[in-house]
Amino acid sequence: MNYSFEYIDIILLAMIAGFIFLRLRGILGKKTGFEGKLPSQFEKEFQKFNIKPKPISDNFDEEAQKNFLKGAKIAYETIITDFSDSDNRLIASKPLINKKIHDQFNQSLIDRKEKGHFAEITFIGIKSAKIKTHKKIDNNLEVTVDFVSEMITCIKDKEKKIISGDSQKIKTVYDTWVFCRDTSSSNPNWLLVNIIE
Repeated sequence: MNYSFEYIDIILLAMIAGFIFLRLRGILGKKTGFEGKLPSQFEKEFQKFNIKPKPISDNFDEEAQKNFLKGAKIAYETIITDFSDSDNRLIASKPLINKKIHDQFNQSLIDRKEKGHFAEITFIGIKSAKIKTHKKIDNNLEVTVDFVSEMITCIKDKEKKIISGDSQKIKTVYDTWVFCRDTSSSNPNWLLVNIIE
């Protein structure tokens, strides 16, 4: 009889131990097999999902330059038409220019408004846009672009009389602009920082 009680004790203890094990497993979870190093065949695939961006200066290859020029063309047209429209205010171009250029443009607009003048522009299109130089200065990547565009421009007074330009003639315009981006910033936007005369 004593032996049968010992067996019952052992069974009860085993059941208690099993119950405790199952409770701990339910609370703490179990190992999935991915806590250690990833198998080598998955490492390259896993790295594709790494969200830390590479510095743009390390990536300014031919494809990056092509994508940059697409954006630069849009910025060029936006800034030109915004500066030259009849409201004498900078609205659409404000996020595309740095403080120095904004202040220069804004002062020109104030002077124009005080004289009672306003500009009219018809943007025909960009004939070419080529990267002249690109260089990194500290954390900033500067890209200089030569633009050749066609537009119709004229300045009119209060009576809508043309005081400069020609409202019928298409002229070819040559511009050299410098764009800059902080490569250490998560902000992907480029800013116009200089216009080379």
